[in-house]
Amino acid sequence: MNVLKNGLIIVYTGNGKGKTTAAMGQALRAVGQGFRVLMLQFIKGTWDYGELISIKKLNPDFVIRPLGKGFVRSKSKLNDKEALENINKSWEQAENEILSDAYDMVILDEINYVIDFGLLPVDKILTLLERKPSRLHIVLTGRNAHEKVIDRADLVTEMKEIKHQYSKGIKAQKGIEF
Repeated sequence: MNVLKNGLIIVYTGNGKGKTTAAMGQALRAVGQGFRVLMLQFIKGTWDYGELISIKKLNPDFVIRPLGKGFVRSKSKLNDKEALENINKSWEQAENEILSDAYDMVILDEINYVIDFGLLPVDKILTLLERKPSRLHIVLTGRNAHEKVIDRADLVTEMKEIKHQYSKGIKAQKGIEF
């Protein structure tokens, strides 16, 4: 474990593609510097995708834990009660991992969606950000980052969609979207 002085709060948000990808790049950079990284995925979790396969090669320095059960809201297979139960269980795990001080960086992938959908009160994340070990870097991803999260963050990057292949009817591509 590295001795860090000032853990940053980093947010990747916006309507453009690349939020999780940016967090993964941040994690790869951190692992290269000897950091231990944990990515907790709040929505992904029902199928295998490329990053799960490749990250196994970096274990135990970089671990991804899919906690979700798939899309929530418009494309959900879950009802609201099931989604809320899953988020509460996932949030409890996130709190435990962050407060354990076992990692140098924790990525809360898609957490902004969870807050935006009203499945997790923004005050819960803000309280945890205040309680986190001071040396720990926290990365939050997902569209529609809450204004309070943006205000609390040290670094915020907004991905802006200029053009996307979906508009041409091209479906998600292996190695690009998953």
